[in-house]
Amino acid sequence: MEIRIDENAGYCFGVVKAIGAAEEELSRDGSLYCLGDIVHNSAEVKRLGSLGLVVIDHARLPELAGSKVLIRAHGEPPETYRTAERLGIRLIDATCPIVLALQQRIRKGYDEMQRLGGQIVIFGKPGHAEVIGLTGQTGGTAIIASTPDDLSSIDFSRPIRLYSQTTKSREEYQQLIANISSRLAPGADFVAYDTICNRVANRARELEGFARSVDVLLFVAGANSSNGHYLYEYCRKVQPSTYLISDAADLQPSWFASAASVGISGATSTPRWLMEQVAEQLRVKS
Repeated sequence: MEIRIDENAGYCFGVVKAIGAAEEELSRDGSLYCLGDIVHNSAEVKRLGSLGLVVIDHARLPELAGSKVLIRAHGEPPETYRTAERLGIRLIDATCPIVLALQQRIRKGYDEMQRLGGQIVIFGKPGHAEVIGLTGQTGGTAIIASTPDDLSSIDFSRPIRLYSQTTKSREEYQQLIANISSRLAPGADFVAYDTICNRVANRARELEGFARSVDVLLFVAGANSSNGHYLYEYCRKVQPSTYLISDAADLQPSWFASAASVGISGATSTPRWLMEQVAEQLRVKS
C-alpha cells in the first residue's frame, strides 16, 4: 500500500511564529504561561507542555503579576492588554499578522459605524479565540453570524460593515454576503471585506487534487480546530473515503481493506511530526 503525506500540509505562518516564540522563551527560561491552547491540537499542546509551557485562562492573570505570558496566534481583545499592563505582566505577543491586521480594520470600521449609527457584523464561530479578539475591537458590540443564514440580529436599514474570521469557508462567506445583500433596504450602506486568510482558502483547492489522487484520505486535526473541520468536510465532498483522526490511535484497519493508496493531510494547526507518526503506524500495520 502506498502511503503519502500531503506536501502542502502543516502549520500556517501564524502558528509557526507562535510556536517559535514559545520555544525560544522555553529554551531560555524553562517555563512560560500561554493564554489558551497555543494551537488547536492536543498533541502539540502536550509536547510543548513537556517543555514547560503552562496553559492558563484569563481568570488566572491576577495570580501572575510580574510573569511572562504568551498571546497565541488567535490574538486577544484590548482588555487583555490593559489587564497585563495593570498587573505588570510582560506579554509575548505572537498574534498572527493577518489576524492583527484584521483587528485593526475592525477597530477602524467600528469607529466609522459609531459616527454613522451603523453595525459591525463578523462571520465566525461564537466563542472562538480569534472571534473573541475581533469582537473586543468593538467593545463587545459586534454581531456574530455563525452561518450564512444567521441574519436575525442585523438591522438592514442601518449601515453594515461585514468581516470574516480568517479561517472560515470562503464559499459560505460569499453566501452570507449574498443573503445580506438580498435583504438590504433601498440605498442601504453595506460593505463586505475580504478577510479570509489566503492560506486557508488556497488549502481547500490544493487539497482537492490530493484527495482525488488517493483511495483513502486520513485528515489529522484537533477536535476543536475550526480550520480542521472545514477542510475535512471539504475533502469528504471529493473523496468519500476520508476519515478525521486526532492521532495514530484512531486508525481502523477496515478503512484500508481494499486501498492501494492512502494520503495523509491535516489542518493548518496540525504539526508535521504528527502526520509522520500516523504514516509510520500505517507502515507497521500494512
